[in-house]
Amino acid sequence: MQVVVAGSHGFIGGALVPQLRRDGHLVRVLVRGETRSPDEIRWDPDADRLDPAALGWADAVINLAGVNPGSRLLTQARKRLIVSSRVNTTRLLSRTLATLERDRHRVLLQASGIGAYGSRGEDELDEDEPLGTTFFAGVVRQWEAATASGQEAGVRVVHLRTGVVLSSHGGALGRLLPLIKLGVGGRFGDGRQFWPWITLTDEVRAIEHLLTSEVHGPVNLVTAADRNADVVRALAKALHRPAVVPVPAFALRAVLRDFSSEVLGSNRAVPRVLEADGFRPTHPDLATAAHWVAAGG
Repeated sequence: MQVVVAGSHGFIGGALVPQLRRDGHLVRVLVRGETRSPDEIRWDPDADRLDPAALGWADAVINLAGVNPGSRLLTQARKRLIVSSRVNTTRLLSRTLATLERDRHRVLLQASGIGAYGSRGEDELDEDEPLGTTFFAGVVRQWEAATASGQEAGVRVVHLRTGVVLSSHGGALGRLLPLIKLGVGGRFGDGRQFWPWITLTDEVRAIEHLLTSEVHGPVNLVTAADRNADVVRALAKALHRPAVVPVPAFALRAVLRDFSSEVLGSNRAVPRVLEADGFRPTHPDLATAAHWVAAGG
């Protein structure tokens, strides 16, 4: 397939683009600065600028663009940037796709988040569940709504509601894993909250699977949801380290503020759509995933 990727230099995009190319897809990437190769396409989503011809040749667009919500304190200014960096890019890509000739069946695989559902305790959450009321659920609501023009024009839109992506380099484990390796990592809060997880390998495989699927709408990109304490314990065991120093909930709330809801909230999301579509993960259980991470995955 001929694929355009936005957010190609991020944690997921940096793994996805090389894999797509290895598998024979022709991939070009969107960049905000000067282009340096024929594989790059310049755009400026903040100024609402993208040449429609840049997407005209493509069968699919994968949009992973958006600032990292967990990298800085969530001030009001940061919250606005989190929303705008997602909504502006998504709206521009969707609207541009909608203007193209309908000479082929195009697809937009649009990043989204498993925080869509908010904290729901023990409830299993499939893609039919209503969206929550947290800040991040509100982000998802605006993010996904920004694809409306593409959907109305007949583009197959898939919302990639990604969970906690496990890897030894970056992602949600970027700060936790070094602590576990030192033997001082422990559960967050009481550790009973569900964390919906997927390894980076399976995140990339799932996105590639959805390129040629008939699925549309929201898809939970998760393998399973396990309790936070069990995730930390499995990682520590795979690394041959103890996990004995819990992080108190009040400390997380003081440091992370609004983002603490994503860490302490319980989200028992299940991959109903992916499973029904025949996708099978490489790392199907927590022990397998933890050993892959410990081996440098």
